[in-house]
Amino acid sequence: MVNHPSIDDPNAYVFYRYHPNLAAAVIFIILFAVSTAIHTVQTIRQRAWFLIPLIVGGLFETIGYVGRALSSNNQWALGPYIIQTILLLVAPALFAASIYMILGRIILLLDAEQYSIIKKKWLTKIFVCGDVLSFLMQSGGGGIMAQKSLSSVRLGQKIILVGLFLQIFFFGFFIVVAVIFHQRVLPSRKQLSIPWQRHMTVLYLASALILVRSVFRVIEYIMGNDGFLLRNEAFLYVFDSMLMFGVVACFNVVHPGEIAKLRRVHGESNLILSQDDTQLSSLPTKGQRT
Repeated sequence: MVNHPSIDDPNAYVFYRYHPNLAAAVIFIILFAVSTAIHTVQTIRQRAWFLIPLIVGGLFETIGYVGRALSSNNQWALGPYIIQTILLLVAPALFAASIYMILGRIILLLDAEQYSIIKKKWLTKIFVCGDVLSFLMQSGGGGIMAQKSLSSVRLGQKIILVGLFLQIFFFGFFIVVAVIFHQRVLPSRKQLSIPWQRHMTVLYLASALILVRSVFRVIEYIMGNDGFLLRNEAFLYVFDSMLMFGVVACFNVVHPGEIAKLRRVHGESNLILSQDDTQLSSLPTKGQRT
């Protein structure tokens, strides 16, 4: 029989400082699985392929909580611990990637690139590249931690922290870019019947949820394996699970695929936007500019 250290031993590195709750893990497996399935159907129907990272992120969340459910049966098993650590850590980076692309498509829909402080062709590239770098550092750090030696655990935690700080930096800068664009474009586009402001509101909400979660994760890793946050499982579910489900759920309700659909209609029909109507109406002449 293997002798495991006490979960209360501050000098030992243990996977969990508590016994993982099976019921909580199962609840979030179901929630993320259902939301991701709905997103898949919505994305296919509206041909919004830029949301594939969001779907993959939802799958990561689902599988990550499967790992936590398995850990509830054996909290010393390495495999489930690695699954939940890495997948739950990097899934928000995939959500962020889709959010960056959502703003880019709103800019194109409104034909308002001149109001953005970063040109559309660079907007997605800059933020997605930063997101990929953060993703690689966090997943790489998680892989190093899985080697279980105290030195590798400490090194992995430092790499994860750098990845999280990068995520916060790029995401914070992105929110600034989005707010400046919104303020600049609003006077000339606020009367349009296209529901673009609804999508901006959801973008802000999702961004705020991811930012709060990232700050929580930074504090968690700074406090270390024996820290107060890692000793209490409830904090994970309040400041990570619930917030990330909030992200995927709000995009289920206000699906960004509508932006892709409106762009296709606008490009094919030369449409005029009416202040009084809630729908787009076509111009009688094809060559006239909107």
